[in-house]
Amino acid sequence: MNNPLDWLNDPAWLAPPAATVEHRADGSFVLRSPEPLGDYARCIGEWLEDWAARTPDAPALAERTPTGWRRLNWAELRAQVGRVAQALLDMDLAPDAPVVVLSDNAIDHLLLVLATQHIGRASCTVSSAYCRLTKDHDKVHGILRTLQPALVYASDAAVYGPAIASSGLDVPVVLSHGADALPGAIAFERLLATPETPAVRAAFEAITPDTTAKYLLTSGSTGTPKVVINTHRMLCANQRMIAQAWRFLEREKPVLVDWLPWSHTFGGNHNLHMVMCHGGTLVIDEGRPAPGLVDKTVANLAEVQPTIWFNVPRGFDMAMPLLEADEALARRVLERLRVVFYAGAALPQASWERLQALAKRVLGREIWLTTSWGSTETAPAVTSAHWRMERAGVIGGVLPGVSLKFVPNGEKLELRIHGVNIFPGYRHAPELSAQAFDEEGYYRIGDAGFLADAQRPEQGVVFNGRVAEDFKLTTGTWVSVGTLRLRVVSALAPHAQDVVITGHDRDEIGVLVFPTAAAMQLPRETLHGHIAQGLAALRAEGGGSSQSPARAAVLDEPPNADAGEITDKGYLNQRAVLQRRAERVAALYADAPGVIRPAPSSKVSR
Repeated sequence: MNNPLDWLNDPAWLAPPAATVEHRADGSFVLRSPEPLGDYARCIGEWLEDWAARTPDAPALAERTPTGWRRLNWAELRAQVGRVAQALLDMDLAPDAPVVVLSDNAIDHLLLVLATQHIGRASCTVSSAYCRLTKDHDKVHGILRTLQPALVYASDAAVYGPAIASSGLDVPVVLSHGADALPGAIAFERLLATPETPAVRAAFEAITPDTTAKYLLTSGSTGTPKVVINTHRMLCANQRMIAQAWRFLEREKPVLVDWLPWSHTFGGNHNLHMVMCHGGTLVIDEGRPAPGLVDKTVANLAEVQPTIWFNVPRGFDMAMPLLEADEALARRVLERLRVVFYAGAALPQASWERLQALAKRVLGREIWLTTSWGSTETAPAVTSAHWRMERAGVIGGVLPGVSLKFVPNGEKLELRIHGVNIFPGYRHAPELSAQAFDEEGYYRIGDAGFLADAQRPEQGVVFNGRVAEDFKLTTGTWVSVGTLRLRVVSALAPHAQDVVITGHDRDEIGVLVFPTAAAMQLPRETLHGHIAQGLAALRAEGGGSSQSPARAAVLDEPPNADAGEITDKGYLNQRAVLQRRAERVAALYADAPGVIRPAPSSKVSR
């Protein structure tokens, strides 16, 4: 191929865009792929068994340790999973209770999860932030009471021991480090020393596609998180769906450097299972999108040179200054990439253009930027943009085996989903489970969208925000928060890291601005001037009051993860910010000092 991106048009590497539409008398319509879903694995463990037999010496996992890299090939991974699985069987754990993990991504963590799933038990990884970022353990204690675990694991007694010790649970506790410091705790190395017996194979053979593989918790920004059931069928079928769109996965094994937490479906299902399904390599990244840690991510990317770079928009935005300042580093990071993939939150167009500008400067060409869409309840992928796109906004076409229904809801089209990748319900919550589905059995995801081109449905779906996030101004005008936020971030680039849209029960839209690190170094008057020009530019684009913020304020304090303002996936929790900073919102509408208004039109320059 002459052009490095010609493969995007090769049907042997990517499925060509295709879609069918079923229009209904009630005004709704259903979008489907015309390609049938192929056969998929019975359970997650079949991937492990397959690659350990076919490519035993191929690299499977790696993580950085204080003394260097720890690596496992596929044969070693299968052997260690078998030993841990046998240790779990020997413990005679309480039936129908999950093995719960409280700590970050690590090889020991994954060995325990895979071993649990290999013998037909469920695991549940809880966000480490509930222990790691706070001394108040009430929330993690509530989660543990909800889950009623059979066993609790964490990496380090010094970090997680206090939360475990004060939980009141009487269950086995396994620790990789410091087990001696917690009375009764079991060292993980004891599990690894257990010889495997035929009992592991017998338990593995008893797994069915509808056996629960794991539980995942919803974000839970308010109240107790819901416990989402993920079956082996959901997870295995979803990887088959993705592979039928990304056909190149069958031709070259994916190599990932990934920090995305396994407590969420993006990292724990989409990315991890892609490596498992296709016999690839996962390098566990100890970095994340945070000051002082993003440097580690970029260093790992440069050293390993992955073939796919998965991240949330904030992760790309935080890495960009490091890459833009060092072209040799940027070239190392980008040159072997086949895919740069964003999800977890929508990507502002300004970030898209910045990434492409960097690629053209250091590689002499653009890169393939793409995305997908789904949720914890959908395993997760529902759509995939498996074609070249010129800008952000489209979330792709429907994957094989999925039906996507568009239902009129106010001024939007609400999206609902049906397919074998959809969850069966929430654990021990029959009422919530019933509410999650409509009368046809379609899952109510809560998002809105529309066809990019109604005459050409194969052009994909445009994301149109969360139905519940939107609000009306006192004028009666609806504000689409999700789409407006992206426009505002792009209009304020490069000075806004992120923004929160305000205006509930007000007569005009406001914006709380989290500035970039570079913007914080500017004189306050200069920064306010840039933001005023950005607001004026948005007003000049038209769209009326629903698309034109009339006021803004710069926030001096960055998003607070401990307060739930930023999730451990690295995206902003808009609701939590509004609740925690209610006084700043009130000041914004009281015209307090520091409120920024759009610049007069004569001063606008873009």
